[in-house]
Amino acid sequence: MLHCKHLLSPLSFKRKVVAVATPNNLTSINHRPLLLPKLPGFLSMDDVTRSQPLPLASTAAKASQNNTIDPHPNYEGMKIKGRVVLMKKNVLDLNDLTASVLDRVEELVGKAVSLQLISSVNGDPEKGSPGKVGKPAYLENWITTITPLTAGDSAFDITFDWDEEIGVPGAFIIRNDHHSEFYLKTLTLEDVPGEGQIHFVCNSWVYPADKYKKDRIFFANKTYLSSDTPKPLQKFREEELVNLRGDDDDKTRELQEWDRVYDYAYYNDLGNPDKGQEYARPVLGGSSEFPYPRRGRTGRPPTETDPNTESQLKLIMSLNIYVPRDERFGPLKLSDLLAYGLKTIPQVLKPELAALLVGSHNEFNNMQEVLKLYEGGIELPDGILKYIRDSIHEELFKELFRTDGEKFLKFPVPQVIQDNKSAWRTDEEFAREMLAGVNPVAIRRLQEFPPASKLDQKAYGDQTSQITKEHIEHNLKGLSIDEAIKNNKLFILDHHDELMPYLRRINTTSTKTYSSRTLLFLENDGTLKPLAIELSLPHPDGDQFGCISKVYTPSSQGVESSIWQLAKAYVNVNDSGHHQLISHWLKTHAVIEPFVIAANRQLSVLHPIHKLLHPHFRETMNANAIAREVLTNAGGIIEETVFPAKFSMEWSSVMYKNWVFPEQALPVDLIKRGMAVEDPKSSHSVRLLIEDYPYAADGLEIWSAIKTWVKEYCSFYYRNDEMVQNDSELQSWWKELREEGHGDKTDEPWWPKMQTCEELIESCTIIIWLSSAYHAAINYGQYSIGGYVPNRPTISLHFMPEEGTPEYEELKTNPDKAFLKTFTPQLQTLLGMASIEILSRHPVDELYLGQRGTPEWTTDANMLQASEDFRKKLEGIEKRIIKMNKDEKLKNRVGPAKIPYTLLYPSSEPGLTGKGIPNSVNI
Repeated sequence: MLHCKHLLSPLSFKRKVVAVATPNNLTSINHRPLLLPKLPGFLSMDDVTRSQPLPLASTAAKASQNNTIDPHPNYEGMKIKGRVVLMKKNVLDLNDLTASVLDRVEELVGKAVSLQLISSVNGDPEKGSPGKVGKPAYLENWITTITPLTAGDSAFDITFDWDEEIGVPGAFIIRNDHHSEFYLKTLTLEDVPGEGQIHFVCNSWVYPADKYKKDRIFFANKTYLSSDTPKPLQKFREEELVNLRGDDDDKTRELQEWDRVYDYAYYNDLGNPDKGQEYARPVLGGSSEFPYPRRGRTGRPPTETDPNTESQLKLIMSLNIYVPRDERFGPLKLSDLLAYGLKTIPQVLKPELAALLVGSHNEFNNMQEVLKLYEGGIELPDGILKYIRDSIHEELFKELFRTDGEKFLKFPVPQVIQDNKSAWRTDEEFAREMLAGVNPVAIRRLQEFPPASKLDQKAYGDQTSQITKEHIEHNLKGLSIDEAIKNNKLFILDHHDELMPYLRRINTTSTKTYSSRTLLFLENDGTLKPLAIELSLPHPDGDQFGCISKVYTPSSQGVESSIWQLAKAYVNVNDSGHHQLISHWLKTHAVIEPFVIAANRQLSVLHPIHKLLHPHFRETMNANAIAREVLTNAGGIIEETVFPAKFSMEWSSVMYKNWVFPEQALPVDLIKRGMAVEDPKSSHSVRLLIEDYPYAADGLEIWSAIKTWVKEYCSFYYRNDEMVQNDSELQSWWKELREEGHGDKTDEPWWPKMQTCEELIESCTIIIWLSSAYHAAINYGQYSIGGYVPNRPTISLHFMPEEGTPEYEELKTNPDKAFLKTFTPQLQTLLGMASIEILSRHPVDELYLGQRGTPEWTTDANMLQASEDFRKKLEGIEKRIIKMNKDEKLKNRVGPAKIPYTLLYPSSEPGLTGKGIPNSVNI
């Protein structure tokens, strides 16, 4: 089978081993299914599988008696029938009629789509012995094959003249002499002598031939280490990698949509100094001050103001940013993205039009006004409607207003307020979300008191926590602090050290916030109880003098109760920023992209590790590229809605200094944070210290299932460590990843050396875990929990009210208004809600963990069965999750807000579901 990319509907797939009659014996060939033509010397499928198989000896004897075996069959004049499935060019869900007409005209004048088979067994001595190339064959009936009204598949017949010298086809060349590109999905050959049916799964855009320097080639989806590649295919394999690397490409030119170049660049495209100095941003990557993973190169020219900053596209063109064409979103996902993206339209509006949208004030007066967003929505004023219509393409305008009957800016009701509109205010729900919310990866066990700081004392003074035993000891159920620490009862959500060095600068923006430490106590029923919150600011006399801190403790009465609610909200602001910029963007999107680029540059599609990892790289580059244009860019949605504002990406760069690849393994991370200890007797060799820790409990199940699958897969192709060490493509991939993709960390001693099978298995497991389950746990609950912004605010505009001020008096008389004024500015709230709604949705063509875009992704039957076993294991995990969510003893799995923990439930339906583990970081 030939391989390019994967797409759509997962199917389980099983193969039969078919016996073949030969002059001497009957045997199975390489354990592959053989669908054989009715040729002399062969049994047909009907002969073999219609009923009970004949004994081998009697079958051979019968064939011999009937004199049906011809040792030299005559194939002269024989034709090989094939079927090509492709998707013609379209714009969103609507076909490009101009392209369709032009392609038909070119068919009439002899310009067609041709395919040539390449031998995997016989070389061509005149060309240095690459595989023998057959005669061109052409797609039939292009003119009469009607293109579907919506983006869909079209099937075409093709007939090859059989050339005995071709033998077994191992690849094919395709040439597109039409006017426009098409998406090539599959080629299936029927009745190939000695092989039967051969599938070629391509899933790749093929542009007109004049766009390419080299012919497009696709390989059979048989799996080969580089050294095992059939010699006739070796040169083609090497040349394809050269093309994908762009080794012969001009590095200074801007890459075009038909280019297939995977290359690296710094994050030098976040700022836009031509728009004004306030939009200038530092280059991330390539320096010790601002290290960063690499992104995909686009080749866009520099800005006029700063030659080190890459120019940006206009906002409306952001979906057209360059990524290799096969990495781009499919039409179904793109249409969904645009439709729901309408709700982020305030970002493209002029200030006066934004004012029309939100009214004359920029704050909600009461909680009921917030709730109206889920009940009535907001009508678009005529001025905004006309502005949008005049600003964008007509078809895009139609697509933007395809909102499935939803009123503009009417939001779905988030799960956190569906059952109870006030449960979010409780201390139990506040603490539970540290274990089962969207950022369950920050909490750690407290192992010293008072909490200490790791910041340099010379630069930042004494940053030791000001929380004392008087603040907390009366809530420890009779335990002393030392006893509580010894019994693993104290935990901390610590956002102090990471923020303090940046806090002074952050507070020069519209943001006014604190660094924070939150101490919690583990109750006997497994829930966490907040004990104290410490909010800190840099010392007014200078960083070297330390910080000014104030400690708040729980209260349920009077103004103290309102102050406690504000303190929890400041913590949630910090945790939301850490979640979005570090746990989510940095630790999935940013760090995975170099793996994607390096794999496509160094691992052939024939390589087993490419086949293993490829589903987990789907659309990541496109998601990141669009994010750089509208989310993480200067003045983008992140800077508008997350508290570090213009320092957001710079801060994530500083946090990247602490990133360690092996620590991304879930068991290692849990142990490092003190949330688990090594225990060989436990099911996953680690024991959770909070048994009812939904993210960790479900995550360990998923982690173990992934690792079992990866181990079985890698062990099939690598029988010993020497095979890992001698695999040239594998070693090139890992070397380039360290030296180029994560080049700012190339000298770190913790990188696996990739010299053993165990290092390969662990590394691939981490990559798959981060791309699938970890990202799902961090991303797809954002709207369920954060869609009601008061529960999880992302910015704060005012400091805590001080006694004796008008703000303090307002807090006493109208606490909800004081809360909303501080944490929920209207325009930013709408923009933030719209953004996380998009990020939390599954498109209709989503592929989930354990699923493949095609059942014929490999010809190795053992791996097909192992893949099926993996899928069934995930189904078993789903059943256990449902059972645990019904267990009333496990209070953290549902909580006061009645949100069952399903973020690591592997499968899902399309839409806003709060569950499902997609294969890749693709939104």
